Amino acid sequence: MDLTAYLKSRQRLIDRALDRFLPKETAAPPTIHKAMRYSLFAGGKRLRPILCLAAAEGCRGKATAALPSACAMECIHTYSLVHDDLPSMDNDDFRRGRATCHKVFGDGIAVLAGDALLTVAFEIAARTRPTRRYSMAEILREIAVAAGSRKLIAGQVADLEAEGKKVSRDELRYIHENKTSAMITTSIRLGAMSANADAKKLRALTKFGYSLGLAFQVIDDILDVTQTTEKLGKSAGKDVAAQKATYPAVIGIDASRAEARRLTKNAQSALKIFGGEAEPLRELANYLLAREY
Repeated sequence: MDLTAYLKSRQRLIDRALDRFLPKETAAPPTIHKAMRYSLFAGGKRLRPILCLAAAEGCRGKATAALPSACAMECIHTYSLVHDDLPSMDNDDFRRGRATCHKVFGDGIAVLAGDALLTVAFEIAARTRPTRRYSMAEILREIAVAAGSRKLIAGQVADLEAEGKKVSRDELRYIHENKTSAMITTSIRLGAMSANADAKKLRALTKFGYSLGLAFQVIDDILDVTQTTEKLGKSAGKDVAAQKATYPAVIGIDASRAEARRLTKNAQSALKIFGGEAEPLRELANYLLAREY
């Protein structure tokens, strides 16, 4: 398959949907809606929503049925970045190739823009049509758990508390499982749920998402110390400067690359029960691994 063409078509589909779902910049009060859109349409890769759509198609469903869930997860992801970049968190001035939200709109509006993106995510998710196996309550709970104090926020807290400390490999995995892998896994699960996937397929895609999410963060850790700010679209070397718990810091670059390859292999193995309909997921896993160089 032509992965580049696939990614571009899905990005366009997602961006058009996000534009429809979000209040316009002119909606009162315009400042907050400008800030929300500034961060959401800053040129992100749309990885999580694309994986959501690909999972739906992998279960022989329609991408359009997964769009509300996909867009909801992208709003939550963007909110987490807006808050991560704040001076009280990771204190970054650069995200997705341009000035961070708080540098343009101020800390207060950035906090509120993040809050608004989180809450509008549930408004968008409520547009998802429940299926025979999965009710709206289950869909909303799936999103809430992934974004809550036991997953995304748990990882963020552990990440902050680990700064400047020597952490074990298990502690590092806990951070990445929750801060990154949980959101990727849930995006994939939601796509499968929109297609009324049976339990066997949902389990397989959960395993795929878990390994892929960990591999993605390991590779991000590698890129932080091997690439430039211009290539990353965010400040390079920030993890080292902040003494963050990362795979290169804990096990070294070479071992980190080996770990990324192992996790990607695990992700691919989880897709064995699927046929050609899961080819986009397989190609995406290979594409993400190739970023390490």
